[in-house]
Amino acid sequence: MNFNIDLKELSTRESERVEWKENGDNVNIVNSIVKTISAFANDISNFGGGYVVCGAKETKDEYGFPKVQYTGLSANKLKEIEGKVTQHCRDYVSPTIAPIVHEINNPFDASTKVLVFVILATSEAHSYRDGTTSNYYVRISRETKEARNGVLAQLLIKKQKLEYFDKRVNPIATQADIDILFFRDILQEMSLLSPEKSLEDYFSDREQIAELVVPLFAKINLDNILRPRNFTVLIFGKKHSITVFYPEAYTIFSIYKGVDRSEPTAERYTLTGNIIEQAKKTIELLNTQSYTAFDKTSHKPNQVKYPMRALQEAVVNAIVHRDYEIPEPIRITVFTDRIEIKSAGSLHWGVDKEKFLKGKASPKWRNQSFAYLFNKLQLAQSEGQGIPTIFRTMKEEGCPEPIFEIEPENVTCILPAHPRHQIIREQQEIQDKIILEKYQEAKEQVLTLLDKDLYNFRTIDLYCEIITKLRQPQDLFNLLETKKVDFYSVNPNTLINIAEILSYDRDNIQYQAVANRALSVALSGKIEESQIIKAVVSLKKIGEPEDVVKFVSDAINKYPNLTNNTTLLEKRATSKMDLAKKCINTAKDHQSNPKTKARAWEMCRQLLDEAERDLLFAMNNAESLTEKSFIDKDIKFLESMKKVSKKPNKKSF
Repeated sequence: MNFNIDLKELSTRESERVEWKENGDNVNIVNSIVKTISAFANDISNFGGGYVVCGAKETKDEYGFPKVQYTGLSANKLKEIEGKVTQHCRDYVSPTIAPIVHEINNPFDASTKVLVFVILATSEAHSYRDGTTSNYYVRISRETKEARNGVLAQLLIKKQKLEYFDKRVNPIATQADIDILFFRDILQEMSLLSPEKSLEDYFSDREQIAELVVPLFAKINLDNILRPRNFTVLIFGKKHSITVFYPEAYTIFSIYKGVDRSEPTAERYTLTGNIIEQAKKTIELLNTQSYTAFDKTSHKPNQVKYPMRALQEAVVNAIVHRDYEIPEPIRITVFTDRIEIKSAGSLHWGVDKEKFLKGKASPKWRNQSFAYLFNKLQLAQSEGQGIPTIFRTMKEEGCPEPIFEIEPENVTCILPAHPRHQIIREQQEIQDKIILEKYQEAKEQVLTLLDKDLYNFRTIDLYCEIITKLRQPQDLFNLLETKKVDFYSVNPNTLINIAEILSYDRDNIQYQAVANRALSVALSGKIEESQIIKAVVSLKKIGEPEDVVKFVSDAINKYPNLTNNTTLLEKRATSKMDLAKKCINTAKDHQSNPKTKARAWEMCRQLLDEAERDLLFAMNNAESLTEKSFIDKDIKFLESMKKVSKKPNKKSF
């Protein structure tokens, strides 16, 4: 078989497909070359084979990137290496391998050549005998490694030398290890229980519980004893039996209060039993993590932390597709900002890694029986739609994309929490610091949050609370000015908090102007009833009396239950008294003409009458002595004003 081999093209190939050797006469190097040849022939990554190039070595260029340097081999050295390698392939590899050998001119030295062994993938699983032991080798990334545990199982399954784990017969289990009642209940749940058959009918090597599931039992060797398959025990087996036969087939569920495992305390659950029970218990525990955060200012006010469907699919994938021959449990870890689901075993050898990471890989099953039965229980999507469902539901809920970390012996699915919940967690931390009087720390953390989202009303409210505690209205003013905060994008109730802080310094004209603007925008929007009183108090400090009167009147019309509110009535009354003062000043001004004076006195008396009604009504509804004391003072001052504004007696003219 002839190949037109281009060394330059080979140097750009994936490292999984090419091995570079500077020499090959040393026996250890020959052993290394032949192990790599057997690994390329085993072809677990489905590349079709590979190349071993002797007379070249990998170095790095001036920028640190891989670079090939062709050292070349003399004619004698070339023949020596070729002979030793091909001899080892015959003597130490089983079944033997005959690599295709090419001699290629060294592009940088005409006196030497480069030796290339071309290895094609075969349908066999090749082992290499090193001394008294024989081992299988595979190519993983840039290295040739011994195939162990799950990787070895993948290799043998791929070469059809070993039945898939789920269908393999457990050689020591018996019918006594099956939980008959659970078996009956699950068949009923899956609608697979036939009224024409007894449960015992299914405990044979002939009857199937479903068309795509092999019989639950089989006979092995010559003992003629029915033995359950692995999937039979793991799905329908008794708890004790599963622990004995598959000691690592359990799930560890942990909950940490922080973003890593450094927290001093954590909740931990060890979930054992059959894998259906483990799945249901895990989903039940995860259900508590899928709670909703509310935000009335958002176009999507109710936001779940994690979509429950994504959590369920991730758990089922971890259980159904894990490699049960790797002695590691499934580990599910809940942090405040993410959930990590770690399953033993790397990707199925037939799954395209790049497509998988995008949620677009074609379905492949490591344990087809598990996948089929979990689908019947409606715990999993059919036809390999689990991963796409995770991507889709996370996107639909506005959550960040799931992250998959793929390693040689495990796959970890990371589901990040919705950003709103991450902010809520940080806001809670800030609130705790305020409670503990760590105001400066709280201030620094809240400013970091505001850099991320300037218009989160809860974050601004926390900042206002800190500013109040520290008595630093200047910082609030500077923030509003430097960030050029658009008040129309801020929650009206939050604007009232801003106005309240800035209104305390009545002598600062700049503060008063910003506070007035904040209140003006707030009053044009929808304000909660609980904030109305605060708004009126602030407006009374910085606004015009007529603004207060109008706002209170509108609020009472809108919320009839405020009709008897003592504070609102008192503020409206004193604002009307302020307007009455202006009327008295105008009436006493010698520059006012007679008609203006007369109208001023009339308006003054009308305002005082209205204020008196509000004060008397407020006094009747006042519950505390303090309130009554303040109102009483207002009434006395009003009486003095009424005396001043009293209409002259006609007899005096």
